[in-house]
Amino acid sequence: MQNAIETTSHTGRTGTVDPVDEIPPLSQLATLGLQHVLVMYAGAITVPLIVGGALGLSKQDISTLINADLLCCGIISIIQSLGVGRSIGIRLPIMMGVSYAGFAPMIAIGLTPDVGMTGLYGSIIAAGAICYVATPLIVRALVLFPPVVTGTTLVSLGVGLLGIATTWIGGGFGRPDFGRPLYLLIGALVVLSILLVARFARGFFANISVLVGIVLGSALAYFLGLMDFAGVREAPMVGVVRPFHFGLPTFHLIPVLTMTLVVLIAIVESIGLFFSMGEILQRDLTRDQFRRGLRADALGALIGGVFNAFPYTSYAQNIGLVGITGARSRFICVAGGGILIVLAFFPKVASVVASVPNFVLGGAALVMFGLIACSGIRILSRVDWQGNRNNGFVAAISLGLGMMPNMSAKIFHQLPASLEPFLGSGVILTAVSAVILNVVFNGIGPDASRASAVHSR
Repeated sequence: MQNAIETTSHTGRTGTVDPVDEIPPLSQLATLGLQHVLVMYAGAITVPLIVGGALGLSKQDISTLINADLLCCGIISIIQSLGVGRSIGIRLPIMMGVSYAGFAPMIAIGLTPDVGMTGLYGSIIAAGAICYVATPLIVRALVLFPPVVTGTTLVSLGVGLLGIATTWIGGGFGRPDFGRPLYLLIGALVVLSILLVARFARGFFANISVLVGIVLGSALAYFLGLMDFAGVREAPMVGVVRPFHFGLPTFHLIPVLTMTLVVLIAIVESIGLFFSMGEILQRDLTRDQFRRGLRADALGALIGGVFNAFPYTSYAQNIGLVGITGARSRFICVAGGGILIVLAFFPKVASVVASVPNFVLGGAALVMFGLIACSGIRILSRVDWQGNRNNGFVAAISLGLGMMPNMSAKIFHQLPASLEPFLGSGVILTAVSAVILNVVFNGIGPDASRASAVHSR
């Protein structure tokens, strides 16, 4: 697949423009950006809903968390895709969303006496600053991520995310009618719509196959009376997100260390997803690109703490969306970030978007998360399995460990709660196991690393 396309500038001269740097027409930019927003929206608002509810916050405060989260998702997506100066932002089509790794730790910190919300946001701010400073050290560790490690990690990530897609298709977490045949049917129709558009449509219409699937699924749900618009009427038309809504941050050692671990986990997830994006774009990412991308991740936590939000990471469903549509322009994600910012200041509009049922989004997620796993399979296809049988042990054991929390959420429940951020994440278990086993079996060097793919240019 070609890495550049022929375009004609306003001067009439013909030149080559990297598809990543191409700026589509405004109408297409807005539509493709909205598509990115729709596929990530449910995930973006899930964390503030659950964390706010667990902390016993009022409905108004939970609304504040949601609006703050949308604002930060938009700001950090723009920083990541557009870039700031020469040192921040990977400048690829990446959308940023709140990390799921911090669920339990954030709730625990927020409920801790004498810590509370101010201590929670102080720990998020401090963790972001610490990881930002440590980014050069983290990037140097990329030598520990050869194809057998990155491929195995991405397969684990994609397969684990398919569990989330399955839950969404069933109707969502905790629903008494979970698995209702009608939900499954609508989810299947969303998948079918995406496939038909991707197979037979041409041009711009082919690039919005996921959006078409979501719109058709939502329309069918509406006509069947399955759209829940509760809260839309009560939501204000215009809202303002203020920094430090819960008070000035306070800093406590244990919460800071805990959130630093959470941000590091989010960064490890981003490393795997950056590799996945490189596979989709068919290019090797440089060490500098990783450095800039991870700085944006760390900066995202800092910004999130200031605006009453959370740590952030790259969203797998949006990377999968790039693979489905073939729309590679980073400015599409910049547009998506702009839409999220607008939604943050118009709570009523955001509430309408949030009414898209989980079983509709689940159909789209099934396709996109599957593509993440396929990215890992493509990387693993380049691994020497016959000449080095040790690679089989690295992949098999690491995948097995990574599947344990996905297969049984309670498998590690009798171990110390402080280990939850590590043991509760299948992708982290896979990544850590694969790195350690690869070093033990294959060592560190040009043949065991991806140094040819990640280097300074």
